[in-house]
Amino acid sequence: MKILFMGTPDFAVSSLKRLTEEFEVAAVVTQTDKKKGRGYIMTPSPVKEFALSKSIPVYQPETLKNDAILPLLSEIVPDAVVVVAFGKILPLYVLNFPKFGCINLHASLLPEYRGAAPMQRAIMDGKDKTGVTTMYMAEGLDTGDILETAQTPIYTSDNFESIHDRLALLGANLIVSTLKKLESGELTPRKQDDSKATYAAKIEKSDCLVNFSSSVNDVHNKIRGLSPYPLSYAFLNQKTVKFISSQVVSNKTFGVPAGTVLSLEDRRIQVACPDGVIAITSLLPEGKSRMSAFDFINGRNIKVGDRFTCERQN
Repeated sequence: MKILFMGTPDFAVSSLKRLTEEFEVAAVVTQTDKKKGRGYIMTPSPVKEFALSKSIPVYQPETLKNDAILPLLSEIVPDAVVVVAFGKILPLYVLNFPKFGCINLHASLLPEYRGAAPMQRAIMDGKDKTGVTTMYMAEGLDTGDILETAQTPIYTSDNFESIHDRLALLGANLIVSTLKKLESGELTPRKQDDSKATYAAKIEKSDCLVNFSSSVNDVHNKIRGLSPYPLSYAFLNQKTVKFISSQVVSNKTFGVPAGTVLSLEDRRIQVACPDGVIAITSLLPEGKSRMSAFDFINGRNIKVGDRFTCERQN
């Protein structure tokens, strides 16, 4: 089977790597290079870097509209187009071109968490499992017929990074399985139940603000769901503090305002929530580098009785 691969970030690289081991990847389409870092240096996508390392031709169209990649499709005549976190909507001329269709790998158990941030949202919502889905692409957002799924638990110790890496590998194996079964005629697509659909909207800055008046589990889930990037945050002594990791300590309550620092013992910053105590174990203070809670405490940046808030306090 000859494949045209479309993808952009790290998550897509695992799938591209597996596809090169099993099929002929004739070309890769990825997003244009972006300016990154303090020097605003033009940087290729992770997918482009991997493809070039394997001498696979790379195409970076500004748009897919107006038959922009029709000449490429006509030249290589792919049996299937595989799409993993590409970042653009595919027009009908692409969807209708390949013999085996356009196959998308999505990082959720569809129809749950259609949209841009399925991994983060599943963790933030306190789900105990997630997974990956392969599906035929349609004109709607993640609405196509399901081909295969694979799932994995979400442990309380997981964060966005660990789930991202686990699903990337799980998805890479699933996309190979799906293509092989499509080629041999073993798969029967099934419609999604739209009544069970949920939407995983892109993470905005407002999603990252931690309100310690929420339940202790909700606070913990937000911190880990947004770590190591973009990171959740709150305010302490008129400065922003971003949270990297946390632990639920207890369900004991202390009758103090939510966000109050209860203890600095055991190398942790223990903070009151309405229904329990959460411990901050690593963080990113405003204007500084990432550090352990222990180092933050030793720097005398915090004391018992201080309070994390949703707004800067004057």
